[in-house]
Amino acid sequence: MKTKDDVNAILVLHRKGQTSSAIARILGFSRHTVIRYIRQGEWRPIRRTKGKLYGLEHWLAIQFFRHSGNAELVRRELLRQKGIAVSLRTVQRAVAPLRNESRN
Repeated sequence: MKTKDDVNAILVLHRKGQTSSAIARILGFSRHTVIRYIRQGEWRPIRRTKGKLYGLEHWLAIQFFRHSGNAELVRRELLRQKGIAVSLRTVQRAVAPLRNESRN
């Protein structure tokens, strides 16, 4: 993700007739990044999507403590009870604040 200033520099150089390869070389960006921003024509913030676990924070906390902090068991319960299949790492990231809180 480039800053507004980075994208403005790309667009200014493009308007001055520079090629995408030249712009990439000058600014030290990937040529594909330069092409993407030229096509967009402006800087846009990253659109963050709501993950599969969005809105399940309370349920995850209950399961986390019910299963003594075992994220794999929480993941299995998530699939069994809610029908949501996610990786163990996704569950670990979701319960990380709970784990840190229980350590303190």
